[in-house]
Amino acid sequence: MSEQLKPLCGILDNVLERLVNVECKLGITPTKGAAVPSAAAAANTTAATTTAPAAAPPAVVENDDIHPRLAAYDEHMTRALTPFTNSCTALGSEMDGIGNNVRDVWNGVRLIVELGTNYKKPSDPVGAIQPHLKPCQDAMASVRSARLDRKFDWHLKAIMEMLACVSWVVMTPPPAPCNFVKDTIGASDFWANKVRKEYKNKGEEGEMHAKFCDAMKALVLDLSAYLKEYHLSGLAWNPHGRDFSDAKVGESGASANKETTPSAAKAPAATGGGGGIFAELQKKQTGEGDSAATGLKKVSRDQQTWRKEFQKQGDAPSQPATAPKPAAAPKFGAKKPLGPPKCEYQTRGCKWNVENQTKDTCEGGVCKVTVTDPKQQVYIYKCQNVTIQITGKLKSVVLDDCTKCGVVFDTAISACEVVNCKSVQVQATNVCPSFAIDKTDGIVIHLTNEAIGTTSFVTSKSSEMNVSWPDDEGEVKEAPIPEQFMHKLVNGKLTSQVSDLYH
Repeated sequence: MSEQLKPLCGILDNVLERLVNVECKLGITPTKGAAVPSAAAAANTTAATTTAPAAAPPAVVENDDIHPRLAAYDEHMTRALTPFTNSCTALGSEMDGIGNNVRDVWNGVRLIVELGTNYKKPSDPVGAIQPHLKPCQDAMASVRSARLDRKFDWHLKAIMEMLACVSWVVMTPPPAPCNFVKDTIGASDFWANKVRKEYKNKGEEGEMHAKFCDAMKALVLDLSAYLKEYHLSGLAWNPHGRDFSDAKVGESGASANKETTPSAAKAPAATGGGGGIFAELQKKQTGEGDSAATGLKKVSRDQQTWRKEFQKQGDAPSQPATAPKPAAAPKFGAKKPLGPPKCEYQTRGCKWNVENQTKDTCEGGVCKVTVTDPKQQVYIYKCQNVTIQITGKLKSVVLDDCTKCGVVFDTAISACEVVNCKSVQVQATNVCPSFAIDKTDGIVIHLTNEAIGTTSFVTSKSSEMNVSWPDDEGEVKEAPIPEQFMHKLVNGKLTSQVSDLYH
């Protein structure tokens, strides 16, 4: 070997040694065709295999290792749950049983976390894990049905509010599970603060109760920190795990690993890097020169439909039928369909309700309402392209959220109100003392000679308002209701005048 290649060979030997170390740590057994790093490394490997007794593949041992998510959850239980149960035990035998129930709840959640480390995410996660939540639900039911001394009522209520944080295993963001868990502190602290206040300045007994409250809050905060690191977007699953349909109720991680260990032992060691791949390819070769590609059909040019000539001539084969797309969601601001049309009288309130009328729901595009009592009022809502004809003297008329409608009435004792309308016309064939117009774009009010001197208009947030009336000669005149005003401060007072545009 030339002197120039020696540095390169040394670098390659180091790389191969590192690959072998990685394979050993991962429990992968190198194949026979895998490359040997160097003579020294081969000697060391041979010595190790001759001196050490024959053992099972390392993969079987590695499968018994605990998942980092599960190990972190165990640390959380040791760090935060144990002090809480100890504080319950210090309060007496009754609270000791409650502390054990809370530990059972946390152990039930641990089973769910363990399932997430071993299985893929099911299509319906909430429904799939419901049977596995029974231990957790039974423990919570025990806490709920506990009958303790009355001095522990606030303690028990605080614990019940705190246990709401366990729901993080079945929730989907938003909000994030860590934030959801942290929000339960407020409800539990409401009762915990009552405990703190009750046992304040009561010596050692007060300190035990205060320690209970502090440990419960620390338990929730520590769980929130754990979820923020390992379950930020909900319960974490194993994308390379087994199908969740194989999970059994009450199954633990140990049983799942025992089931997967034989398959791992039987799996070929071809995963041992590039050497394993080349070894498999070499097995496909024969003495006659055949390889792994022997026997494959060649794709001729006329079958290569991705080429440009197929796109131009349209000779490409038809694409398979795709599944029908779901109906598109209605766009923001789109008009909603009208409800069923109504024209009915309600005895309670003496009110006529005219709703959702159109030219198609009324004969000739006219909806007729006959008022028999001056105390009655007419409420017109969400009508379009229709004329409402009201006969008889009435108390008031209200026009709400209507478009391109016309209203004709005889006499209104109180007022006529027009709200949230567009392009409407209102005609009083006799007298109406007041018109109130609010948030309306486009309105024409028709008055008679009798109503000219007695009618007033109150407007706000409206535009395109006009008044029409007959003059002494019978000709109809029309004038706009001002929308623009000029305001001044005169002698410390604010004065308003109609803009010069209307003069």
